Amino acid sequence: MSGFPGGTAVSLVTVYDWLTVDGQAGGSPHLHTASTEGYVVTKGAGAVETLSGDGFERHELTRGTVLWFTPGTVHRLINGTGDLEIAVVMQNAGLPEAGDAVLTYPADTLDDPEAYAAVTGAPAAPDLSEAERETAARARRDLAVEGYLELRERVRTAGTAAMRPLWTAAASLVSGRVEAWRPLWEHGPKAQVDATGRHLDALARADEAHLCDAHVSAAGAPARRWGMCGRLETWDLRP
Repeated sequence: MSGFPGGTAVSLVTVYDWLTVDGQAGGSPHLHTASTEGYVVTKGAGAVETLSGDGFERHELTRGTVLWFTPGTVHRLINGTGDLEIAVVMQNAGLPEAGDAVLTYPADTLDDPEAYAAVTGAPAAPDLSEAERETAARARRDLAVEGYLELRERVRTAGTAAMRPLWTAAASLVSGRVEAWRPLWEHGPKAQVDATGRHLDALARADEAHLCDAHVSAAGAPARRWGMCGRLETWDLRP
């Protein structure tokens, strides 16, 4: 069995302390189309606002909070104390990095794949200075918050049916990527599940062969980048 346990990804996010138009500091609202995401709060306090089949909810975050949400849940991190830090455990390592996330831009951007790709990828464009990357990340965040606030109001007035256009747009945006995602899933999470099945079969026969392959792995130094919700420290934990 190789790769990080469960075929998951782990990152540390220091949530942005940039104020938004509604006076709250935080990150870019978005959803994931195929992966469940988990939070373990390690420092500070704040909240995560969500839009899902349960409607609009606000969940308070303090050190030690553990919270997770399924695909399709729009989530917006709010940095209440200015030092909110979260360890993020993401299902299906490789898929989020390959475009599993969809941001809550206004409809004209969501419905234009080229415009969507341009604003989403702007902070990672080559040859930018760190200051330029920060500016692009803030612009991306602000556009996602603009669409999110409009969506949140529609959900409050019309109910969860107002989520459907976003879910439809998200599925359309990622549909062409799925065949590239499938090998990541097959060689990561699925491979680990299948390996556990083989190990259980072996143990039922008192066969210890897989125990003789025991080993220790360690990740290298994390990469730092301008993420959707904050400054990210990430590791490549795929097999």
